[in-house]
Amino acid sequence: MDMKIRPRRLRTGAHLRKMVRETRMDKSSLIYPMFIKEGTGIEEEIPTMPGQYRYSVDRMPFALEKLMNAGVGSVMFFGIPEHKDTCGSGAYAEDGIVQKAFREAKQQFPELYCIGDVCMCEYTSHGHCGILKGEYVNNDKTLDYLARIALSQVQAGADMVAPSDMMDGRVGAIRNLLDVNGYQETPIMSYAVKYASAFYGPFRDAAGSAPAFGDRKSYQMDYHNSREAMKEALLDVEEGADIIMVKPAMTYLDIIAGVKERIQLPTAAYSVSGEYAMIKAAASLGYVDEAAIICETAVSAYRAGVDLYLTYFAPEIAGFMDEGRIG
Repeated sequence: MDMKIRPRRLRTGAHLRKMVRETRMDKSSLIYPMFIKEGTGIEEEIPTMPGQYRYSVDRMPFALEKLMNAGVGSVMFFGIPEHKDTCGSGAYAEDGIVQKAFREAKQQFPELYCIGDVCMCEYTSHGHCGILKGEYVNNDKTLDYLARIALSQVQAGADMVAPSDMMDGRVGAIRNLLDVNGYQETPIMSYAVKYASAFYGPFRDAAGSAPAFGDRKSYQMDYHNSREAMKEALLDVEEGADIIMVKPAMTYLDIIAGVKERIQLPTAAYSVSGEYAMIKAAASLGYVDEAAIICETAVSAYRAGVDLYLTYFAPEIAGFMDEGRIG
C-alpha cells in the first residue's frame, strides 16, 4: 500500500508512545480530600466509600504521612463536628474540628499544602449550605458566615480556601474579608461550577451532611445547563477567584473543556464520592479492572483541560505515575 501518512508509526513501542503523549500529568496536581471527625483514636472506614476513612485529629498524621510518602502533597479537609446548630457555628469556631486539623497538620508537616472547604452543610443542624429564612437559604445573609469560615481556616493554617456553597457573591465576600485582615496572598479556589448531582450521595453519608428537608437545587446548578456554567465561572473570576473548579468531573468533561477554553485561570475538577464508589463497587464484583478504570477516568479529566484534580484515588494515581502507566 502506498501510504505516506501512517498514524500507527507513533504507536509502535511504549517509549515512543510516551514521547508523543498529548496529555501530561504530574503528582503536584493531585489533591486528596480527607474527612476529619471530632474525638480521639478514630479511624473508621466509610461504608459507602470502601478504603476511605474518617480520622480524628490524633490519627490524621499517620494518614497524612502515607499520603506524602506516595508523593501527594496537597490535601483538602472536610470537618465532621460533634455538635451542629442552625448557623453552623462549628465551621468558624477557633477550636472547630477543621481548625484543629489545620494546626496539627501544619505542626507535623509544614510542607503539606492544606486547603479548606468553605461550606456550612456539615455544620448546620438542617444540612443546608447557608442561613435559612423559613426553608429557603438566605443568600446575602450567608455571605458573612462564609467569609468568617474562610478567615478562621486561614488563621488556623490553611494555605488556600475553596468555597463550595454556590451562594451568589461569596468569592467577593471572602476575598474582601481576607484582604482587610492581611491575607491578600491567600488564593481562593472557587467551586464555581457545582451541579446538583446524584454523585454526592456517598459524601453526604461520610460527612453526615444530607439536607434534613428539600434539596439543594435552588443554589447548586441544573445539570441540563452549560452556558450557565460559563456565567458562574466568569462571575467568580471578576470577584477574585484564583482557580476555577468544576464538580463533579466524570460526567462533566464538556464543561471542564469549555471552562478551560474561556477562563484564563487554572482549572480544577473534583472526582466526587459517587464516582469513587461506582468504581470500587464494580471492581469488587469483578466487572471492571479497577486500576485501568482509575487511570482512564483520571486521564480523561486532564485531557479535557484539568490542571488540578481532587480525587480519593490520589495515592493510587501517584503510584500509577511511578509505574509509568499514566503521566
